[in-house]
Amino acid sequence: MGEWFAELSQKFATCFIEDGRWKWLLEGLGNTMLITLGALVIGIIVGIIIAAVRSTYDMNGAAMKKRGGAGYVFLKIANTICSLYLTVIRGTPVVVQLLIMYFVILVNVTNGVLVAVIAFGINSAAYIAEIFRGGIMSIDEGQFEAGRSLGFNYVQTMCFIILPQTIKVVLPTLFNEFIALIKETSIAGYVGVMDLTKAGDKIRGRTFEAFMPLIAVAVVYLVIVIILTQILKVIEKKLRKGERRR
Repeated sequence: MGEWFAELSQKFATCFIEDGRWKWLLEGLGNTMLITLGALVIGIIVGIIIAAVRSTYDMNGAAMKKRGGAGYVFLKIANTICSLYLTVIRGTPVVVQLLIMYFVILVNVTNGVLVAVIAFGINSAAYIAEIFRGGIMSIDEGQFEAGRSLGFNYVQTMCFIILPQTIKVVLPTLFNEFIALIKETSIAGYVGVMDLTKAGDKIRGRTFEAFMPLIAVAVVYLVIVIILTQILKVIEKKLRKGERRR
């Protein structure tokens, strides 16, 4: 038992203590969170825009088609572009999108973290758009009529009445997308980014020890997901309490 513990301690020291290799994990964790948060911001902004276009077309497209005019033509073109975007992004692997972004589209950008943020943000936006579209479509149509009765135009109604209610509806699903996004960033090492997974792989390559660094990476991801899951449970509990009060 003593020999086993001594050997384990030696491997731990080799993997994490020598040459300050634990700092690689810390750097990787920082880059992982930076990529995730940056991609989430892009995903939410782009996703809301796409969701607004698609839900507007779904709810008002037929009526606007009868009236005709430039507004309907613009909306139809925008909806077609959004639908094509969703089809392409959701139909191709995220790792392929990351490599295309790094080696083809942003070939002159040397900052791998920035490329990863953009690539993951564009990918996440496709899924967030559908999350928000479902949320918008679930809002009672009377809310739109209430906005018109207050003198709001369609955009104002969407911004001040519909979207605040939608965010409350989709928040749990949005949190799950955040959790999935954190794990998806583990492929950022393909473009030379020192993310958490790449840091563990770098330690493995230097020490020829696979167990310790890979288990450490897995534990860090697991702890992050557990913390976010607990936060999500607290939020859902508060939302349920708010609904019961009403």
